Amino acid sequence: MSITDLTFLLPELILLIAAVLVFTLDLVGRKDEPKGWLPYVALGGLAAAALGLIPSLGGARQVATMLAADPFAVFFKALAIIGVAVVILTAIPYLRGRTPYRGEFYALLLAVALAVCLAVSATNLVLIYLGMEFLSITSYVLVGFLRHDRKSGEAALKYFLYGATASAVMLYGMSLLYGATGATDLGEIAAAFASAPQGAGHGLAWLGTPAIILLLAGFGFKASLVPFHQWAPDTYEGAPTPVTAFLSTVSKATGFAVLIRVFMVALGTMQYQWTALLIAVSIVTMTLGNLTALRQTNVKRLLAYSSIAQAGYILIGVAAVWMSGATFTGLNGVLIYLFAYLFTNVGAFAVVTAVETASGATEIEDYAGLVRRSPWLAGLLFVFLISLAGIPPTGGFIGKFFVFGAAIQQRLWVLVAIAAVNSVIAAFYYLNVVRYMFFTPAAEDAARVEVAWPLRGALLVTAVLTLLLGLAPGPLIVWATRSVQLLALR
Repeated sequence: MSITDLTFLLPELILLIAAVLVFTLDLVGRKDEPKGWLPYVALGGLAAAALGLIPSLGGARQVATMLAADPFAVFFKALAIIGVAVVILTAIPYLRGRTPYRGEFYALLLAVALAVCLAVSATNLVLIYLGMEFLSITSYVLVGFLRHDRKSGEAALKYFLYGATASAVMLYGMSLLYGATGATDLGEIAAAFASAPQGAGHGLAWLGTPAIILLLAGFGFKASLVPFHQWAPDTYEGAPTPVTAFLSTVSKATGFAVLIRVFMVALGTMQYQWTALLIAVSIVTMTLGNLTALRQTNVKRLLAYSSIAQAGYILIGVAAVWMSGATFTGLNGVLIYLFAYLFTNVGAFAVVTAVETASGATEIEDYAGLVRRSPWLAGLLFVFLISLAGIPPTGGFIGKFFVFGAAIQQRLWVLVAIAAVNSVIAAFYYLNVVRYMFFTPAAEDAARVEVAWPLRGALLVTAVLTLLLGLAPGPLIVWATRSVQLLALR
């Protein structure tokens, strides 16, 4: 590895150093000492990692033979760094009084950011697997971080059991690809498929489809696609709320990033096979997620099933990929949707964090009369909910516009019709929360919701960007479109 390669690995190196630094500083002094400055050290590390992305801008190159420093990876690295930074802001007031191990929490968040950066840059099946496992293991620890909370422990155990199974299935799919092509590099796998003789008797012909299905199980687990979603509701409900915000946005985005890179680069010649599969998975995911969300009474479980449904919408962009200079390429819609969804969903969970921290309540009924107890908090949650529903002028509307536009461009009329019906169903349960906040009187003993300053910062950032991406989406559209162009040419 050359010095030049290290320049392109600056974000990963900075995150690694920052995580070790936070761990070390947490060990200094007494364990029961508050050390309230540690999260700001973590935020400083994330800011430095963001600056470390600058050398990777404007081109694409291979780094250390297994990593790509390309616009696609830079996009998702930026998304991960921003997402983890906002999650840290929401975690500062949440963790007070809940656990004495707060420093470890912020170091682990830096570690998961590092894992995401490695996974989205990987161009080799071995490193993809290692990156995904690194992300999974640190996520298991974060989900069970409240070690004296039985729900948190149960959520971590379920997440681990499902994750271990999904990981084994994904690894088997990778072994099929390696056995058929003799390669683990995505480009070499693509070359093997391109040069293979046509015909059902050839090994690549009959091994390719099972490999696609098995890989989809691993990637779909991270993205919470049906039928690999069973872990999500219980894990989202039991995990610390800031961790739930991370799992529903940054972790989900990682699953989509790896899925796109593997399917587009390594399995591009088999597009007709995986496109049909993704269309079916998208339909089932959005339908099951929305119909189940209708029956939820806990706001974290509602947002969990909402997150599953959102994954179904996002998958439309991958299923409807069309990279011949069109405005709606499908993949640019996926990136736009994921970036807007980051601020929308983290913002929604930030409001949930504020209410939960103030009252310990997570039921939808507990949001009754929120407009009288905290008018600005109710207003912000309203913005986030209409963005999740895809109503303008919000970032969620722009995301849906681009993925639906790609499906229309490909004339996938049945898929578009089902997605439109699902959007109407989703609007019902989102607006049901709005009904409680604005039109249902609060309980007599309901107190005002006080919001700590770090959480106010997270709410401000997410709300402003949710609206800004809806009102002025031009820069994001250009950035997302450029980020997928080089990927499609490989």
